Amino acid sequence: MSASTTSAPVDAAGAKMILHLGPLRMPVRRRSILIGLLASAALGVLGILALGMGSYPLTPQQVVETLLGGGDAMHRTVVIDWRLPRALAGITIGALLGIAGALFQTVTRNPLASPDILGLSNGAFTGMLIALVLVSGSWPVLTAGSLIGGFATALVIWLLSARGGVQGFRLIVVGIGVSAVLASLNTWMLLQIELETAMFASAWGTGSLNGVSAGPLAGALLCALPFAVAALVLVPRLRQLELGDDMAAATGARPGRIRAVALLIGVALVAAATTVAGPVAFIALAAPQIARLVARTPHLSLMLSALFGGVLLLGADLIAQHLLPTALPVGVVTVSVGGAYLVLMIVLEIRRRA
Repeated sequence: MSASTTSAPVDAAGAKMILHLGPLRMPVRRRSILIGLLASAALGVLGILALGMGSYPLTPQQVVETLLGGGDAMHRTVVIDWRLPRALAGITIGALLGIAGALFQTVTRNPLASPDILGLSNGAFTGMLIALVLVSGSWPVLTAGSLIGGFATALVIWLLSARGGVQGFRLIVVGIGVSAVLASLNTWMLLQIELETAMFASAWGTGSLNGVSAGPLAGALLCALPFAVAALVLVPRLRQLELGDDMAAATGARPGRIRAVALLIGVALVAAATTVAGPVAFIALAAPQIARLVARTPHLSLMLSALFGGVLLLGADLIAQHLLPTALPVGVVTVSVGGAYLVLMIVLEIRRRA
């Protein structure tokens, strides 16, 4: 089928969405742009705070001067070498998780769907533990183990939930079950290895930005970049999928294929993020929904989800490192806040279905 014959149905679907939104179309778009700019500004403020706070404090002016190439040697060492990789990791990993969460929630049409709820983060941790115990503790080996564990878990969940067509609720239920099994397996493996190794693995498994260096972060981002671009290219098809499978098929889309591709992209983004910071919980769950509520958009925006994911993770890391009596891994803060958010979302979902 030629491109000219397929563009008309897609345009018709877009026209129907515009007519459905009516007078809200332009205000929603303008509000989305405004919220995106505000979220970007918040990222800038949080980034400057992250680069300036610590045992060697720097003023915002000193941080900006150092980033622009000024400042003395000590300032450049503190800002560029010590703190900048961690701040960039918080922003970029949060963005990857936000995009992955938006993909999962769009495909399943369920605000409770996220990689950590479905067990993909536990699967990546399982792969990392197996690589640590059976091969070595080198960073490339642990990265490969995490990636393989994440994809293998996704394949198992897909196969167990694919009978009669993958449905959102079935996918979530199967994912929760697989996640519980993997969590038990991870705990058993931690109890079998040496204490020092178990402490390292446990800290990584909580989700932490401690010790993040530029090399592993750059490698993970290079792996994730093609998938992030693919997610943005897939956005028009995701908008068709939101119309329902029948309407999407009528407008020239293939719902099953779109769903599979979106989930594959989401798994890749989660796996890339997990190789750097471990399985950080609840960012992928909360960021897309918070972005949608604040921007009042009728769908989940990948760009806004990415921005809010970065804001949430970098903000949580600042709290974990500087606002608590003892510095903790960032995953401890995200789990604490995310648990309350999950309870709220479950209550709202039950009320909506009642």
